[in-house]
Amino acid sequence: MEPIFGNAGQPPASSGANAGDAGELIVETTTQTFARDVLDASMKTPVIVDFWAPWCGPCRQLTPVLEKLVLAARGAVKLVKMNIDDHPAVAQQLRIQSIPAVFAFRNGQPVDGFMGALPESQVRSFIERLAGGVGPSPAEELIEAGRAALETHDLAEAAQAFANAIQLEPGVPAAVAGLARCYIESGDVERARQTLGFVRPDGKNDPEIRAAEAALSLAEKASDLGDTAQFAARLDANPKDHEARFNLAIALNARGDREGAVEELLRIVEYDRNWNDQAARKQLVEFFDAYGPKDEVTLSGRRRLSSLLFS
Repeated sequence: MEPIFGNAGQPPASSGANAGDAGELIVETTTQTFARDVLDASMKTPVIVDFWAPWCGPCRQLTPVLEKLVLAARGAVKLVKMNIDDHPAVAQQLRIQSIPAVFAFRNGQPVDGFMGALPESQVRSFIERLAGGVGPSPAEELIEAGRAALETHDLAEAAQAFANAIQLEPGVPAAVAGLARCYIESGDVERARQTLGFVRPDGKNDPEIRAAEAALSLAEKASDLGDTAQFAARLDANPKDHEARFNLAIALNARGDREGAVEELLRIVEYDRNWNDQAARKQLVEFFDAYGPKDEVTLSGRRRLSSLLFS
């Protein structure tokens, strides 16, 4: 079966976007060109120097983060990379004993720096101090556009935005999760499962990936249930038919009735919190994971669940 979103399910071929910006803002330097690329250049624009080596694993983690954030700064700062295996003299002069090592230069002088592969949030703060602010990257802009389109249920527009973001930053969790949600909402759970496999290794525990996995699990459960009328009829006959109420909650959630789904599960917890090895409580947790921690239904549902469990 062909993807419902045309080519959106697979990242498009590279368009070469931002290649010019990268060539001006990110350069490799040598011992001979260091003064020109760093000291002289920093008289006009702050320059970040990334001292690295091919054998350094943390360097391979840090350098892409630096590149992304420098491009996001849109010319407010430049990045110069120096391979200390090929060009050790400057690193020796600066008494660098471990890598990755990052130095910031302004007006020809080192003014800040750090050692090791810091988390992206800390690298962003470092660059913001130097450059006076870092805007969203092109991939982040596409992800926001995808989220906005998903909110209005424009699945094709959302899927294309998320796929383009994956092209720019392969495996980025927010885009992978967003594209998977497009397939979930379209009813194509198999492609949603395949899409979640695109996430990069360090993003498997990302909250958005976990939320998409929970949404996929719910969609798979709902596909086997059919119409809600049968469960409503069983509950009319026996309000304590917990199995019928549980299945009704799954079906309601699949139809987009989050409040109704949570309400049915909370009623099971109120009647018998230990029914079926606390299945209602566990299903509520899966709902909350799928909705996200800031969703109003999650917030109110968690409060009510805590009240029931600890009353």
